[in-house]
Amino acid sequence: MNKTKSILEKLSIKEVNLGACWGQNGWIDSGGEKLVSYNPATGEALAAVIQADEKAYDAVMDKAQAAFKKWRMTPGPVRGEVVRQVGNALRELKEPLGELVSLEMGKIRQEGLGEVQEMIDICDFATGLSRQLYGNTMHSERPMHRMYEQWHPLGIIGVISAFNFPVAVWSWNAALAAVCGDVTMWKPASTTPLTGVAVQHIVNKVMAEHDIDGLFNLVVGPGRSVGEKLIKDHRVPLVSFTGSTAMGKHVSEVVASRLGNTILELGGNNAIIATENADMKMLVPAILFGSVGTAGQRCTSTRRILMHKAISKELTDKLVSAYKQVPIGDPIEEGTLMGPLHTESAVQEMMDAVEKAKQEGGEVLCGGRRLEDKGACFVEPTIIKMPRQTEIVHNETFAPILYLVEWETLDEAIALHNEVPQGLSSSIFTRDMREAETFLSHAGSDCGIANVNIGTSGAEIGGAFGGEKETGGGREAGSDSWKAYMRRQTNTINWSTELPLAQGIKFEV
Repeated sequence: MNKTKSILEKLSIKEVNLGACWGQNGWIDSGGEKLVSYNPATGEALAAVIQADEKAYDAVMDKAQAAFKKWRMTPGPVRGEVVRQVGNALRELKEPLGELVSLEMGKIRQEGLGEVQEMIDICDFATGLSRQLYGNTMHSERPMHRMYEQWHPLGIIGVISAFNFPVAVWSWNAALAAVCGDVTMWKPASTTPLTGVAVQHIVNKVMAEHDIDGLFNLVVGPGRSVGEKLIKDHRVPLVSFTGSTAMGKHVSEVVASRLGNTILELGGNNAIIATENADMKMLVPAILFGSVGTAGQRCTSTRRILMHKAISKELTDKLVSAYKQVPIGDPIEEGTLMGPLHTESAVQEMMDAVEKAKQEGGEVLCGGRRLEDKGACFVEPTIIKMPRQTEIVHNETFAPILYLVEWETLDEAIALHNEVPQGLSSSIFTRDMREAETFLSHAGSDCGIANVNIGTSGAEIGGAFGGEKETGGGREAGSDSWKAYMRRQTNTINWSTELPLAQGIKFEV
């Protein structure tokens, strides 16, 4: 209890917090309902947040609009310097913020700290990017004409983040948006509001040092009111949404109906193809980390192992042995490798999936039970051998369930891999160059991320993150993902004394 209190105090979290903010002096008391945040490991109430109502939302939006008009005219490198200082502020509070992520979300302490490190890394990346928002120069077919393209800020970027990465996903959007000249309106998940409040306190200090309000904005509130208002808002040209495929389809339809843009990071059903040429010493820990890490609550979690029949028994035995040795417990404690699921409803969904897998011919090799002696949200990581990829295997269950399926030819393995509706992350383990290159070819993985001899989780911020099919098709973080936060403009300058017209048309004047 004292540890928890210390973490909250370091991050300016009080017993009751305000959930709408546009700057250091811009916390708004909407008088709305209190939202209590709980520690999933202990059931302890951490603190409460007064949720924003639609009036508070509009007040924050007004500040965001005013801020954008100024921020868009700030030189890119100057914008980058502000983001650099956000990164430094996060460095100073990395430990308590990472521990708050563990307390509120349930991932182990090391993963909480790692998530904050991702925030720091994306700030570093964005700082460099602030001097590299390049446009192309093209040759005009008309004499004495110069043609080029440039990129302009979009405006107010809506960010709706999920509980499993309560701070990192915000930073992927906010850091890039800021150096692109945009401002952000952030609605965090309703089960992890305290991390949102903590981050807002951190960025408020940086904004105050630069006499800026409305650059980074927060609205904690119900999806049915505040969330709906955000996705319907014509003042928000781009909405970045992370969550379920079902909700992502709704967000996409609503935003598209007003001709807005979306970045959608939705479901994953990620597989590792294990060939007979796989290095078992690399394969087993990669599977364990990918499937058990964050208690299977990453969009990149490993959910399917497609294994060659020749190595099936050896790999299965090694995985079952490894699973039985996973330390499960309080995520904030040293040595814990798997914490709780985020909610009790997630536990029930996992138990339902295990039962459905059995009905569809699956054999539970280990796990599959609740660990009620540890707490209401604790479960055993589970391995289920399936005769084929059935309906339950095609559906993503956000929990530590790993399905094993055998194959005989690589073509069969790739077909199994690609037949699920999701397309986020994928991997093949092999020492055969041809197998690896086939997997990465046009006839291979249909996912947005395809790896060789590393697992499905743990994407680096330097590459574009996102997937295909029901994963949504959006991209965040590295590469040229910044272009989603800007609008392209083609410019032509005629520096001659003539006005050549298209198709040789001439007007006599």
